Amino acid sequence: MAAVAVTAALVGTPAVAYAATSGTGTATAVAKAAAPARAQVSAVANAARTHAPTPRIVAPGEHVTAAPGFELWLTPEGKHWFTPSSPEPEFRSVVDGNIDLNTPGVSMQAEISPSQAYLSGLYYGGKGTASRVVVTTKAGTVQGKLIELADNTGWGVWYATADFGPGGTDMDFITAITVYDTKGKVYAQLKI
Repeated sequence: MAAVAVTAALVGTPAVAYAATSGTGTATAVAKAAAPARAQVSAVANAARTHAPTPRIVAPGEHVTAAPGFELWLTPEGKHWFTPSSPEPEFRSVVDGNIDLNTPGVSMQAEISPSQAYLSGLYYGGKGTASRVVVTTKAGTVQGKLIELADNTGWGVWYATADFGPGGTDMDFITAITVYDTKGKVYAQLKI
């Protein structure tokens, strides 16, 4: 009689082999024996799928390219950026007293070209750890990205680009910017 072997190897667990003789019930026996391994693989896959992202940590002055010609960088004093239509660096302070880092908030700066919007801003004051940003537009949603300094004191920067449809260059196409925490709850939001 021929033997059938099923081997399951999981990260962090020893390999286990099951053998059964051919004949009546062999497939059932092998399937039952392999079920615990499939359950562990499924649990590992689910855990990986549900891990919430966190902001990219950058060094002070480290440039992040959001799109060709659209760069951002952070310093302890605030957000710096330039865009294709405004190549001179611009600055948004977090230390000048114009924002309250203890109250949840989101700001937005936008540069508009005929076909694209270059969007960015500060987020600050929320509870928990910021995880992701969603820009809501009249055409749908745009997933943005988050960056923070390593010694963050309660603020970070979000950025995204949005393509305009034919004939659409109005800023009123943006309706909200929402930063979510790692639990999926609103960290801070700007409704426009």
